[in-house]
Amino acid sequence: MALGVNKPILQVTGYQNSGKTTLMAKLIAEAGRQGWTVASLKHHGHGGTPDRPKDYKDSERHRQAGALAAGVEGGGVLQITAAKTNWRLEEILPLYNSFPVDLLLIEGYKRAGYPKVVLIKEPHELELLEQLVNVQAVISWKPIALQQPTCPVFLLSEEERYINWFVSYMRNSLV
Repeated sequence: MALGVNKPILQVTGYQNSGKTTLMAKLIAEAGRQGWTVASLKHHGHGGTPDRPKDYKDSERHRQAGALAAGVEGGGVLQITAAKTNWRLEEILPLYNSFPVDLLLIEGYKRAGYPKVVLIKEPHELELLEQLVNVQAVISWKPIALQQPTCPVFLLSEEERYINWFVSYMRNSLV
């Protein structure tokens, strides 16, 4: 659990166009099938503030998948609208604590230290696994061979396997 947050957090991270939003929507929908309520937060990490309709499409996908609250942050603007010079993830998380949800799924903020799933689309992206902390699972578009995997590794096509992992992981975190 994060400082100031009394609900489990799981991040979905990876490079741009690696499938983060699609995976988030699947996890949010599965959480709903399990009877869990979810809040989501997306980091708009491509520069600037999320002030155009296309900037909200990902958080809107989270909401349509079943997130009780879906927010987006970028360039110092947090859309659950509150603006300041710069938002740190640690400042946003306590706001989410007030939502009546069981868990929080975060898209992005790859450098944050919370438990995370890392999406790998291309071989050069394997560098993320050396740079990031608290990696709980890896989902890869193509088969990869890790020297000594410290967490489960799934192919993107193995949806049933990684969804089952997610359910088990969250059940353990919710106790």
